[in-house]
Amino acid sequence: MALFGSSTKTEQVPKNIRPTVIKTQNIAKELMEVAKKNGVSTNSLNFDILEVQTYTRVNNEKIESDWEEISKSELRQLDDATAILNQKFQIKQVYEIEIYSKDDNDIFKNFHAAVGANATKCKVYLSIKAGSEAVTNPRFEEDFSNYIKKSKIRAGILVDIFDEMVPDVVSRISAQAKVDGKISYDKNQTILISDAYEPTPTISDELILHYYKEHAPSEKSENDRVDHSKRGFIHSVLEGDLLIEYIKPKKGKPGRNCRGEFMEPAEPEIKHAPDFTVNDTIEVIDNQDNILYRAKTSGYISLDAKMYQIKSDMDIGEISFKSTGSISTGLDSDVCLSVKENDSQKDAIGSGMEVEVSEIDIKGNVGQNAKVHAKRASIDGQTHKTSEIRANDLTINVHKGLAVGDNIKISRLENGTVEGKKVEIAQAIGGNIRAKDIEIGMCMSHVKATASRLIEIQKLQGSENIFTIDPLMQKDKEEGLNENKSEIYELKISVNEIKKEVDRYIKLVKDNTDSFNEVRKRLMHYKKNGIKMPGAFVSKYKQFTKAQEHLEGIINEYKVKSDKLLLLSTKTISFQDNIFDARIINRDRWVGHNELVFKLIEPPIELVYKPLEGSPHKIFAVVETDEGVFEIQAVHE
Repeated sequence: MALFGSSTKTEQVPKNIRPTVIKTQNIAKELMEVAKKNGVSTNSLNFDILEVQTYTRVNNEKIESDWEEISKSELRQLDDATAILNQKFQIKQVYEIEIYSKDDNDIFKNFHAAVGANATKCKVYLSIKAGSEAVTNPRFEEDFSNYIKKSKIRAGILVDIFDEMVPDVVSRISAQAKVDGKISYDKNQTILISDAYEPTPTISDELILHYYKEHAPSEKSENDRVDHSKRGFIHSVLEGDLLIEYIKPKKGKPGRNCRGEFMEPAEPEIKHAPDFTVNDTIEVIDNQDNILYRAKTSGYISLDAKMYQIKSDMDIGEISFKSTGSISTGLDSDVCLSVKENDSQKDAIGSGMEVEVSEIDIKGNVGQNAKVHAKRASIDGQTHKTSEIRANDLTINVHKGLAVGDNIKISRLENGTVEGKKVEIAQAIGGNIRAKDIEIGMCMSHVKATASRLIEIQKLQGSENIFTIDPLMQKDKEEGLNENKSEIYELKISVNEIKKEVDRYIKLVKDNTDSFNEVRKRLMHYKKNGIKMPGAFVSKYKQFTKAQEHLEGIINEYKVKSDKLLLLSTKTISFQDNIFDARIINRDRWVGHNELVFKLIEPPIELVYKPLEGSPHKIFAVVETDEGVFEIQAVHE
């Protein structure tokens, strides 16, 4: 906020000047000249307003009219947009003042304030500093009004126009002064003392590429370093996304500030008018203030020969730091990538690259520390042992890294890790597999396969393999069981405590039933014969009634919690129900050393079976041989 002037602490006045009457438009200038002429500081001078004359005129283009003085009442009528916002209208004020040396008896000598304004000078404020004070007197309201008026004209601000709020401000502060005998301020305060016509700014045209802002050219990592690998090679969009916005140029509206100056808005600059076209994948919405370009479909935005369009399929030679950087369009973007690099000595997905699209077909290899995330993915080459591939439907030729998905098909697993729902592996040469159903065409050695329902092997040509059935193989089931067990534990404690309380209250009610019936009989007799009932009898009756009500409540609570405990206990057993239907199947003969493991939940034990080499038994399951006794046995389909 700009400051025009201030009233500071009274200086030690070296001498008093002779009072001087001056008629001027610029009081600040006159004060400086009088101070200079008399060798004093301007801060040592004060002045009284003897008269304010206001002049107006309306100039034509060719003829400059004369200034005409208007009255104060006419001045108030000017506070109207029709006249004030006429560009040819002009206004000025001439002040007749008497300048003199400040008096030590001035009630505002310790009142420190300054007049400030916003940038356009259409709003003017009196900024009062903390610590300011003024002692009241019988003419305080008039004196304070004059103080504000003098502060304004000293700063070149018109008076008696744009300041309808001042009488209320003065009245409110004066009323407080009358109550307290003074006004004082513990903290800074700002008061609006003039409010003119703020101009509406001109708007120059602008072209905003929203699709580009949504996917910044580079991203910052956790340590605030820019990750240049994420530089937005593809700008993905979703249906309905705002892609581009053209802000139309618009000339602002004029205003007039508190100095009476007319404020003509600048002409708008036009530099960014659209010079492109769009096809039917983008909707154009032409509004009064702007033109909006919205996506009619999902995909990625493409600019070809000055025509924007949304595409879904893209062929790329490779994805690497040098060529494209990481690509992230989102799983729901409908973007389908085809990465053509199939040289076995090169990586189609380069080292450290991250790719997230709807679908991707990779003809070659996936490099170290690369990450691919899609709804559907296929990899014709091989994955690095440090790579990570995630897709609902996933097909991999040679897999050495981490693969996560729903339906996963792998031609050859070489010590990689696979986590899915249904996993089919043509040849497994070591590795870790976890899924609901696992099918292995040819199983070599050092394979760990864990399933919740089925493990099926067509040919077994190795040893040191571990095949496990685990009902809690899926993480959400394991978490569900743990939560269930925790709730059962807490519920058992609560049920036992309630059971003790129920037994205690049953005994209490039983032991006092005869006494209660006798009391009730007497109370009925008293009531029937209009005799005042003894307080001890009434109290005993109420105590027994409350005991009965409490017993009824805790019995209901005991029943509800017992039912819930039974339900949760049944739920715990249900976690392992499917284990009796689970199967480990080897369609071939058993060779070498292999282990079959079935994990039970209740009781929490692991059953281990080691088929003898050459054993013809093909299908194995858990069988309950006696109540609570379980074994792994060969069974029929």
